Amino acid sequence: MRIATRYAATLAAAAIALTACSSDAGDQAEDAAENTAEVNTDAEFEAGTTMAELNEAGSITIGTKFDQPGFGLLNPNTNTPEGFDVEIGKLIAAELGIEADDIEWTETVSANRESFIQNGNVNLVVATYTINDTRKQLVDFAGPYYEAGQDIMVAEGNPEGIEGPEDLAGKNVCSVEGSTPAENIRTNYPEAQLTLFDVYSKCADALRNGQVDAVTTDNVILTGLVEGGQGAFELVGNPFTEEPYGIGLALGDTEFRNWINDVLEEAFEDGRWADAWDRTAGAITGQEAPEPPSVDRY
Repeated sequence: MRIATRYAATLAAAAIALTACSSDAGDQAEDAAENTAEVNTDAEFEAGTTMAELNEAGSITIGTKFDQPGFGLLNPNTNTPEGFDVEIGKLIAAELGIEADDIEWTETVSANRESFIQNGNVNLVVATYTINDTRKQLVDFAGPYYEAGQDIMVAEGNPEGIEGPEDLAGKNVCSVEGSTPAENIRTNYPEAQLTLFDVYSKCADALRNGQVDAVTTDNVILTGLVEGGQGAFELVGNPFTEEPYGIGLALGDTEFRNWINDVLEEAFEDGRWADAWDRTAGAITGQEAPEPPSVDRY
């Protein structure tokens, strides 16, 4: 399994801190390493399709995040990412006839997901990637494969008394550049003072150090950061948006998008999707796999 990263050293250190916080996190990492999707060795595709090209190449490049426990977190012991997004990527690769060891994982942060797809740096992006109409002008989406909601993380004990987005007025709030949550705060809660980084682990550090009053992004991402915070953080627990996560791919590749949607629906039905959740994000959140969403056949 190959890996490309611009922040490997920093994120490896973050991963050590996050995964060392409990034996459950260690068990999650071990399970994720041992369980990969069964490869479809009989996969055949129509010539000229993206599926046929990837199958013939025997490899795929997938963009994901490296700093989000439960969805995409770099394991410093194996130097590979682990989490629900990673397992979804493995599942798609397996149906293309591609082994997990032949996936090249490339770190994608919120600000570069569209450009990485457009420039051909990656074949797919599976990275807590909210589907919205603005992004659909730049890339296509398969899915959604999960639906989250924006929430707020605060210091343990909630010293600022933040109960929802309306309480962010005058507060220093951290999110990441290019993310839907950051744009939501900028547009709908302009009295909040935004501090933006490239990855959420830096927001967590800023909250721990008292540089910001709160961190906002999707609830499942924040839950992972709370779990890894060793008691430093808590979740407000008041989601105020709907965030459907999709798989980003090149604009106009309708055959590939429809094929991925077929794969997702099969995984919803046969239990592979729920199993991937239970071994990754579910192990951190303590929540059983929810009902899967309906894919959007736009």
